[in-house]
Amino acid sequence: MPSSVREFVVEADGGSRGNPGPAGYGAVVLDAATGGTLAEAAEYIGVATNNVAEYRGLIAGLRAAHALDPGVPVRVRMDSKLVVEQMSGRWKIKHPDMKPLAAQAAAVYPPGRVTYQWIPRERNKHADRLANEAMDAGKRGEQWSAADSTADLDGRSSPGPVGEYGEPGELREPGDAAAGAAKARAALASAGGRRTTGTAPEPSESGGSADPGASADSGVPAAGSGASAAETKARADLRAARNLAVSAAKAPAAGWGASADMGPPTTFVLLRHGETLLTPSKAFSGSGGTDPSLSEVGRAQAVLTAGALAARGTVQAIVSSPLKRCRETAQAVADRLGLDVRVDDELRETHFGAWEGLTFGQVRERYPDDLTAWLDSEDTRPTGGGESFTEVTERVARARDRLVEEYAGRTVLLVTHVTPVKTLVRLALGAPARSMFRMELSAAALSAVAYFKDGNASVRLFNETAHLR
Repeated sequence: MPSSVREFVVEADGGSRGNPGPAGYGAVVLDAATGGTLAEAAEYIGVATNNVAEYRGLIAGLRAAHALDPGVPVRVRMDSKLVVEQMSGRWKIKHPDMKPLAAQAAAVYPPGRVTYQWIPRERNKHADRLANEAMDAGKRGEQWSAADSTADLDGRSSPGPVGEYGEPGELREPGDAAAGAAKARAALASAGGRRTTGTAPEPSESGGSADPGASADSGVPAAGSGASAAETKARADLRAARNLAVSAAKAPAAGWGASADMGPPTTFVLLRHGETLLTPSKAFSGSGGTDPSLSEVGRAQAVLTAGALAARGTVQAIVSSPLKRCRETAQAVADRLGLDVRVDDELRETHFGAWEGLTFGQVRERYPDDLTAWLDSEDTRPTGGGESFTEVTERVARARDRLVEEYAGRTVLLVTHVTPVKTLVRLALGAPARSMFRMELSAAALSAVAYFKDGNASVRLFNETAHLR
């Protein structure tokens, strides 16, 4: 980042078609002195409210600015009076969905580094168009692509510095820089270059799924002595676009994450069901037992989890085990997000045979030899039949492959059980079956695995329970 940049301007917006409804955000980082676009971010976030989407846009914009240069002060311009007043400290934050988002935004920079300014909607066209592009992409079952965006070109008309609202002579409406960026993106798309998602990185994160050996100039031919001025400019535009693409690829996306090299992954957010009356004793409770409902504690856990997922705003579909405790947990989330619940039989828990309803100690007393054999081999079934871990792994892997294909590029909540969650995690890690005995998975815990188009997987989260505290 040039040292001459003395201030960043972040313009951010978010929208929901239904409030709550399908939602997305957009954010742009500008050079305050020139009005030039430095970075863009946009994402379809599933079903959410306008306010959640606006806060998500703010967070993405701040993180994008921080990634460019954490030492440059930031002025945020938004047409959301609510967000501007709350982040400025003049209005209290009362809604439970807004508090964690406001905290995330405030944590990006030290106090005093960011100022907030309200602007009318017509002055926030760039971010608004990015948000709408993201929602349009979500409607197609895709994520926003920087290579296809025309928000920069469409949202501005003439260059200039970014002044305060109320000073029309200084209000920024960049045209040449915007057109150049849009042309570069178009050149990149037509050349079949890298397509990136535009989600901004976490300020504390580095590295990602990009090829570490990739060159910013990769694939751009050198200008020959006979190159025309137009060809030379086109090559420069394309090189600039690829520089932006490589920069975006160096960090994982916010939320559940994405790979810039291969487009958005299919992400499974794995939710173990809430507690039943059998959960505290850690009794074997599989698909061959009494099929218990959630306890009072379990129902409260489901409500808290639903609120946390609503605040995150990335879930686009919900798939549940057929067992009652999972369907009840899934429905609590679905009611909050405005989604339907799809039931998938292959996400059910292991059939534990004669051990159903018994604690580990009781099984050890009654069936010591069978338990020892079961712990020693993934091919051994529990007493009285049931399923071996090998059999469970086979059906969970079938479900994984089928759902990854059906929900390609989307974020899906799978509400299931201990064994399926641990199986998906250990398969993603390439770990042996015995590793499942070394994993602790709490009731209503969240985990996440991203699946990429090249067949690789990445574990992004495991046994997260902060939302329950």
